Amino acid sequence: MSALEIFILALLQGLTEFLPISSSAHLILPSQILGWQDQGLAFDVAVHVGTLLAVMMYFRKELGAMAVAWLGTVGVGPEKGRGGFDAKLSWWIILATIPAGLFGLLGKDFIEEHLRSALVIAMTTLLFGFLLGFADIKAGKRTEHKPMEKLGLKGAMLIGLAQAVALIPGTSRSGITMTIGLMLGLSRDNAARFSFLLSIPAIAMAGSYLTLKLILSTESVDWFAMGLGSLIAFISAYACIHYFLILLEKLGMMPFVIYRLALGLGLLWFILG
Repeated sequence: MSALEIFILALLQGLTEFLPISSSAHLILPSQILGWQDQGLAFDVAVHVGTLLAVMMYFRKELGAMAVAWLGTVGVGPEKGRGGFDAKLSWWIILATIPAGLFGLLGKDFIEEHLRSALVIAMTTLLFGFLLGFADIKAGKRTEHKPMEKLGLKGAMLIGLAQAVALIPGTSRSGITMTIGLMLGLSRDNAARFSFLLSIPAIAMAGSYLTLKLILSTESVDWFAMGLGSLIAFISAYACIHYFLILLEKLGMMPFVIYRLALGLGLLWFILG
């Protein structure tokens, strides 16, 4: 890949991984519309590492508290035998990740062969864009929001099931998990924060799978492309999370809904025109 391709694809990964507009769509489209060659396994690993480090760095305090609390539930550390919300949240995140892991394991071949097309991306971009808009309008009319502590394991698992659906290109992992969070009564901020925390094991699993494929393959590694891609993905993802959470309560989800609808209609025009 050229330096320009590395920059654009890594920037797209970092920005779209956490915005509700679908990272897979934006990474697939350059190859289908611009004719760019596939970026390869090594680059996929690099940008996943960059985005994973970004979200872990941003939520480092929350993750530290959750890790200590979780260890306490299994009889280890200073919080041994204690509960609390951090412990519950840790278990919710772990258990809610299982559906995506199972769906990815069982359905990855079908998805790769049949669903990574511009038409599928256009349809899912539109469908889940409408759902996000509906959920955001409902959330905006609500006078009170459910605190994250009241989400419960059932609510967490529903969001986890939504994350599994997001393996279909164009759906947007962050978009659909925030949509369900809003429908369950969470505020925009809490829906986004839960979505971001839930992304950590999901991105780690995807990155681990891609790393294993890279190790088992004969693909040569462009270390410059990997390093630059990882750095750009990290910086853009960290900035994206920070400013998204700042602007979310002021602007809501509608700017992203409008973008998704415009993108979906534009893709249909490109495909059918």
